[in-house]
Amino acid sequence: MRWLGRLFNTRDTLVRLTLLDLAGVGYLVFCTQAGRTPTVTQWILAVGAFAAALLLHRRPVANMVVQAALLAAAIALLDDIMINQVGASWALIEITIGAYRARTIWLAAGLLAVVDLTNTIGDPADRVAAGVVGLALEVGIPLLLGLVIRANWNLARQAQERAVAEQRQHESESRAARADERSAIARELHDVVAHHVASMVLRVGVARHVLTDLDPRVGEVFDDVHGTGTAALAELRRLVAVLRDPDGVRGDAALTAIEPSALPAAIGAAIDRARQAGITVEADLDPAIGSLDAVRGMAVLRLTQEALTNVAKHAGTSAVAHLVVAVRDGVVHWEVADTGRGGAPTGVPTGGGLLAGVPTGGGHGITGMRERVEVLGGRLKAGPSGTGWRVRTALPAVVAASDRAPVRSVPGERGAPADSPAPEPV
Repeated sequence: MRWLGRLFNTRDTLVRLTLLDLAGVGYLVFCTQAGRTPTVTQWILAVGAFAAALLLHRRPVANMVVQAALLAAAIALLDDIMINQVGASWALIEITIGAYRARTIWLAAGLLAVVDLTNTIGDPADRVAAGVVGLALEVGIPLLLGLVIRANWNLARQAQERAVAEQRQHESESRAARADERSAIARELHDVVAHHVASMVLRVGVARHVLTDLDPRVGEVFDDVHGTGTAALAELRRLVAVLRDPDGVRGDAALTAIEPSALPAAIGAAIDRARQAGITVEADLDPAIGSLDAVRGMAVLRLTQEALTNVAKHAGTSAVAHLVVAVRDGVVHWEVADTGRGGAPTGVPTGGGLLAGVPTGGGHGITGMRERVEVLGGRLKAGPSGTGWRVRTALPAVVAASDRAPVRSVPGERGAPADSPAPEPV
């Protein structure tokens, strides 16, 4: 029944009237009264009604006037007025369906009623009464049908408007909820994390200036911690700005990306920091990484930082890590593998981080790396490799939404049980 409902859509007026004209032609050819051949006058009035319906399908009022005039002529000239009567009644349906004002509908109904009653002028009273009753068929039913279709359209439109309004309200509530969540996270980052990091940076700075006779190696550690903390504070401030006002910083590429020319130096700084922590890092960097786009460049940098930090945390600060970043046909191939044979530095608990006492179990580093890679259309694969651990991925050159790979479960943080065996190499 869906096609029947669409047949009475306002956009399909021409289709309706074409079908009506075809039915009229069939009536004239096959169904005339007593098998009589239609007269020339009957054909002329019928063809006029057919042509008016098609030519005036977007002007229902004009079509109604023409059809009523042709019906009046048929009443005066013909015995069989079926074609023109149906044409005028259907014109009333079209007006009832699409008229903007109720007055237009009732004026059209009155016009058709008056024209129909001219057929009873001069007839006996019983014939006049029969003509008045016949208006129920010729005027009442078309009017009722048009009003029902019009009411259904109004109900459908109101339901659609309510659905749109509810969707907008839901989206507004979702945006408000996300804004509240971002504000809460921003407060925690500012009031707790940033406060403690700032306190540590301040104390390290004070210690560096107070203790003047430190071993140079200890001084280097203090300088490294102070520089790392200062950089972390800057990143936290920018992250808080993003959380509090995403629209206000959306155009600031520094918050989400890195300049391509600065990527090799940034990766080199991450490697140097890992080496200062005691890790032996063998780096194989493709010179083409300096031409990567800013977003993928930032992803490569963050993946490298997280992977080398995980090597220090889990394999030990004397482990050997091998970093590979290569660009082939626009695809960035990235991998970090370690021997897993290093030992934890003295004074750092097993599984400890770069700083003593920093817990490392049950973290979310691999999860965050995987999410960052999947946003760019790639897949992160992590798992045991010999006695060590290997993490690798390939970032596509161009990512279409339909080409993005589905999310797959991967092993969790090192030390946590894996959900699946190690994936095959990229």
